[in-house]
Amino acid sequence: MTLYKVYISIKSQQVYAYPEESQWEYEVTATRNEIKVFEKLFYQLKSVQSRNFLRAHEPQLVKPYHVDGENDQYDRRLKKVYAWIHEFTSNDSKQFIEQLPYFQRRKEIQL
Repeated sequence: MTLYKVYISIKSQQVYAYPEESQWEYEVTATRNEIKVFEKLFYQLKSVQSRNFLRAHEPQLVKPYHVDGENDQYDRRLKKVYAWIHEFTSNDSKQFIEQLPYFQRRKEIQL
């Protein structure tokens, strides 16, 4: 199983193969299939953003942020991105992500 080093940008929602391609926030080492998960999550985030943008221009559909299901979808996917980064990044980055207010560790199952 070959591992690849890639560079993740949350801001631009991109996965970069080379650090010089653009600015990035996290360095990740993962397999091709695991990297594809990042790409799929970013695609989903962009899709939700597009729907929210269009919906924001229809006043009868605008809801407060805290009761808006589409915003919840975006938040859930963003949490998944950070959880996925946490799985494959350096210890320093893991510690930083663990400090984020919305990061939750996976619960250990007791057998």
